[in-house]
Amino acid sequence: MVETPETNPRGTAMNAPEVEAWFVREVLPLEAMLMQYLRHNWRDQSDIEDLRQEIYVRVCQAARKEIPHPAKAFVFTTARNLLIDRARKSNVVPIEAVSDLDTLGIAVDTPSPDRSLIARDELRKLQGALDQLPPRCREVLILGRIEGLTGREIAQRLGLAETTVSEHLAKGMHALTDILLRESIDLKRRT
Repeated sequence: MVETPETNPRGTAMNAPEVEAWFVREVLPLEAMLMQYLRHNWRDQSDIEDLRQEIYVRVCQAARKEIPHPAKAFVFTTARNLLIDRARKSNVVPIEAVSDLDTLGIAVDTPSPDRSLIARDELRKLQGALDQLPPRCREVLILGRIEGLTGREIAQRLGLAETTVSEHLAKGMHALTDILLRESIDLKRRT
C-alpha cells in the first residue's frame, strides 16, 4: 500500500511517519487518562479496549488531514462523541424485534386483578372527596392538578386573577387532604 502525503494547515505534507510521530508524542501519553475516562463513562467494561482503538483510529484519520491542536481536547472530544454514537446505536431496537411481542414471550405490563380493584377503589375515594369540595375549588383543583394547567392558564380560562386561582388551589388541596385523611382515620377506627 502506498501512502500519499496530505497537507496540514501549514501547507506542508503530512505523511504516515509524521502522523505516527505526532501520535506517539502527543496522543499516547494521554492513554491512562483516556482509559480512566472510558471506564468511568461506559457501562460495559469489556468494550473499553475496543473503544480505545476506535478513538485512536478516528484521531489518526483526522490527523492525516490536519494535526489537531490541542491534541488532548481533540482526543477527549473524539472519545465523548464515540460514546454518544455507541449509546445511540445501543438504544435503537429494530422494528422487526418488537413487531410481534407475543412470540417473544414478554409479559405485558397489565396490572393484576387485585391491583386494578385497588386502583378503582382509590379513584372512587378521590372522586368522592372531590365532590365534597366547593365548586370553584374543585374546578381549579381539577384544572391544575389533573389536567396540568398552569395558574395563569386556569386564571384565563375561568376569568379569575392568578392570586385567586392560587388561593383556591391551596384551599382545595388542604380540604382534599383533610377529607381523605379523615376517611383513612375513620376506616382505621372501624377495623
